[in-house]
Order: sequence, then C-alpha cells, then structure tokens
Amino acid sequence: MNKKVLMIAGVAMTALLGGCANTTALEESVANLGNKVDQLSAEVSSLKSDHGKMSADINDAKAAAMDAQAEAKRANDRIDNVASSYKK
Repeated sequence: MNKKVLMIAGVAMTALLGGCANTTALEESVANLGNKVDQLSAEVSSLKSDHGKMSADINDAKAAAMDAQAEAKRANDRIDNVASSYKK
C-alpha cells in the first residue's frame, strides 16, 4: 500500500515539475504581449502628434475667424458712415 502511495506521489510530483518546466510558451506569450504594448505605445504617440497638429490648426482657424469678424465690422462701420453722409 505504501509503495502504491509513494509511486502515485512520485508520478504526481513528476507531472507537476514537468508542467512548471515548460517556460517557452510563457516566454512567447510575454514577448507577444510586449510587442502589443510597443505597438500601442507607437499608436498613442502618433495620436498625440495628430492632436497637437489639430490643436494648432484650430487655433489658426479661430484667429482667422476673429480677424474676418473684425474686418467685417470695420467694413460695416464704413458703409454706415457713407450712408449717413448721404442723408445730410
């Protein structure tokens, strides 16, 4: 009986140690995850760059719109001055 228990325990220990010794699959999985992290980091960097460009373009468009609004106001004021001079 003791021999059977020792034999079963020995087989179980061998199976457990054999399962722990297979690290190639684990290493492949870690390398795969590392590659995915690197790819995501590159995408985030690209998106940050695009965001910066878009922010600059938005600021330029806002400045151009404000300049156009000021020019339109100035033109309207000139038209009002011309119209008031004809009434006199």
